[in-house]
Amino acid sequence: MTAELWTQPIESLAPAIRAGRLSPVELAQSCLERIARVDDKLKSFTCLAPDVLKQAHKADVEIRSGNWRGPLHGIPIAVKDNYLTADMPSTAGTSAPGIAFPLRDSAAVARLRRAGAIVIGKTCMHEFAWGNVTPPVLNPWDLERVPSGSSGGSGAAVAAGLCAAALGSDTGGSIRMPASACGVVGLKPTFGRISRDGIVPHSWSLDHAGPLTRTVTDAAHLLAALAGYDPADPACQDRAVPDYSKGLGKPIKGLRIGVCRNYFFERNQPEIQQAVETAIHDLAALGARVVDFKLPNLDYGLAAIFAIELASSTAYHDQSLLAGRVQHYAPDVRTLVEMGRLVSAPDYLKAEQLRSVLMEDFRHALEKVDVIVGPTTPITAWKVGTWHVRVGNKKESVLAASWRFTFPYNLTGMPAVSIPCGFDSLGLPIGLQIAARPFDEAVVLHVAHAYEQAHDWKDRRPPL
Repeated sequence: MTAELWTQPIESLAPAIRAGRLSPVELAQSCLERIARVDDKLKSFTCLAPDVLKQAHKADVEIRSGNWRGPLHGIPIAVKDNYLTADMPSTAGTSAPGIAFPLRDSAAVARLRRAGAIVIGKTCMHEFAWGNVTPPVLNPWDLERVPSGSSGGSGAAVAAGLCAAALGSDTGGSIRMPASACGVVGLKPTFGRISRDGIVPHSWSLDHAGPLTRTVTDAAHLLAALAGYDPADPACQDRAVPDYSKGLGKPIKGLRIGVCRNYFFERNQPEIQQAVETAIHDLAALGARVVDFKLPNLDYGLAAIFAIELASSTAYHDQSLLAGRVQHYAPDVRTLVEMGRLVSAPDYLKAEQLRSVLMEDFRHALEKVDVIVGPTTPITAWKVGTWHVRVGNKKESVLAASWRFTFPYNLTGMPAVSIPCGFDSLGLPIGLQIAARPFDEAVVLHVAHAYEQAHDWKDRRPPL
């Protein structure tokens, strides 16, 4: 291969490895060298696996012996630090004393290993996937800005070419927001598509596992390896896993592209609004049919997910609250955990009732459209230390603003992907979000791939 390895997606690396033009050892060494060169600036990794080159050598021997396991074989992939691993400590982003997690592989990490992937290291995250701050990760497109979160380390590492892909978790947008801020692909599958066994929980009914990758095809490869029934996660569904790569490259002519005009387009940074409107026009130019519609109850959704997430998180941290360990949490995280105590049973019930209403609203909308598209976030990456932003005529917290368009698909459990759709005048990435019916990840990836192939956004790299 002639191009620098750190710039290459899995869809290019895997055929080269299979054909013997590239060895997993060479690729792993390239990633380790790249990490040594730039991660002192980004600080995206919490630790590296102690046996990266040993894993790579094992993959090399297997492949040269004719035992190629698939497109992830010999590919270096990072995992967010709330995924348990047998060979590296897990912290879930906390340094609070008295908290320890088992040394074992989560279900997703075990699936990566079975697919032959090289688990290269653990990436930084918000403490317990909460709060406004992701210390100390920075955005590779602008080192004065955040990568968003809570999977910020994963987004930054993939964008900067420190690994070929990474795993993240998504409770209100924590895969898709970093993907948007860092200019990569972030896929949140349907609730129940990927096992959460061995992932430190945040909010049981909202948590999703998924990949961050350089291309849509790469995301399809990761999803194929990660998806499947696991009785260790009661929410995991026993459904057939299709070949997600099969429909990629086919025309989208005739597909109905839904645009929810009354919520996702009412208040955005102007350059985001323009980029997404252009993307919708581009999809129409590819033969899709654009259908505008409205959803009446989305304005109430943020209050609902806050109530559910606050109460669920507090339930998980109950023993730490009783033991006084939360005093060692970051101030913003401690505040949110303690606020969960104020969510009453009637509050929680009303939030779940609204959740059911929203699920029904989306179900009706998806009877008339095949996918729903819009901005991933209303703002691009913000500067470190910023707590509030003004979008339109309203001042709001960066937390409330950043997940305003992503949380609906956690409440409803629908699959959604963020893909790059441009850059603003500061050179910061902008994300396009595409969602569909539960367990229809194939159409999400189909539309995302069609858009991706019509542009060169995926080929641009941060100035590191």
